[in-house]
Amino acid sequence: MRPWLGQEEADAVVQVLSSGRTVQGPRVGQFEEAFGSAQQASHAVAVSSGTAALHLALRVAGVQQQDDVVLPSFCPIANADAVSRLGARTVFADVEAGTGNVSRGTIEEALTPATRAVIVADLGGMPVDLEPIRDLCDPLGVTVIEDASCGVGSTYQGQPVGAGAELTVWSFDSCEVLTTGEGGMLTTRKEAWAAAARQLRNNTGNDAGLDHRMTDLQAAIGLVQLGRLHEAVAHRREIVASYQLALSRIAGLRFIKDPDYGSSNFQSFWMEVLPSFALPRDELLERLSRDGISAGVGLTAVHRQPAYWDRDTGLADLSVTERLADRLVVLPVYHQLTPGEQSRVLRSVRLAAAGIPVTVRRGKWTGGFRRTDAASA
Repeated sequence: MRPWLGQEEADAVVQVLSSGRTVQGPRVGQFEEAFGSAQQASHAVAVSSGTAALHLALRVAGVQQQDDVVLPSFCPIANADAVSRLGARTVFADVEAGTGNVSRGTIEEALTPATRAVIVADLGGMPVDLEPIRDLCDPLGVTVIEDASCGVGSTYQGQPVGAGAELTVWSFDSCEVLTTGEGGMLTTRKEAWAAAARQLRNNTGNDAGLDHRMTDLQAAIGLVQLGRLHEAVAHRREIVASYQLALSRIAGLRFIKDPDYGSSNFQSFWMEVLPSFALPRDELLERLSRDGISAGVGLTAVHRQPAYWDRDTGLADLSVTERLADRLVVLPVYHQLTPGEQSRVLRSVRLAAAGIPVTVRRGKWTGGFRRTDAASA
């Protein structure tokens, strides 16, 4: 994935450097206010990364040793690691095949008497169906934390994702639709939680702080990026619509679509390679690579990772997670993707489906493509 950065971001950074104040200056507060307003959040706390935001969210929600935290195994391993660092137990839930997200049913299967919090994620920008999950968890006193790291610009029930959550965390790393290079945000409706998060972020000495501050350099970039978020999302959705139209004509592939309850920013676009397709998933990836196209597997199942092999992570059935981890292919989607480059991707997939050999290309990788001397497909 390639971030969409330009002269406006460069100019904003130069202004901060010229001011001589690069840490916790006015830009951070401006970015917090603008982002909170855009996401319909009462309070926003800017931090150094999405993982830092999740760590703070778990802390302010009161998660501690001996607590259980339910989260999808189909998620970045950093989410599970944030739970483990607090001495809490990770309890994995399965996901729905159509969205890659948890649901009320998969969360309910994973809940334990010791559950203190549930982490739900808008994976790849696909909004999670939050309301039924909150209806399940709120009466139990279980805090729902929405990991909207990939979701800025996505909507749920006509509102920005995160607007209906008590605690939401965001990432602004280089693969997100809105990037500050690296950075994150915590948003909440509770003033006490926001105050606690700021205290922990700033390492004040009143509590075991974490020094998770965002710089003014990052915030300045974020303000520019936020100003053109709608344009970025609209363009990504156009790219994905072209993928969906073309791929719908190829047997053996299943791809994600907007759910009835919301819309995705399509931070990622993935397709499931079914057993009926001409090639197994890994062979399709190899073929795309030989054709100069950088595709990937997206996420893996965290419960399969060495750090979690021998841990007690609950008893939920994770068969959908494992199936998606074995079958998904993530295709290139970024703002600078040209129609010609997208045609190359689709042509490579069509030829693979037809069993036609590919000509090996050699060259230098640039973004999602390898520049070659051979004529573009």
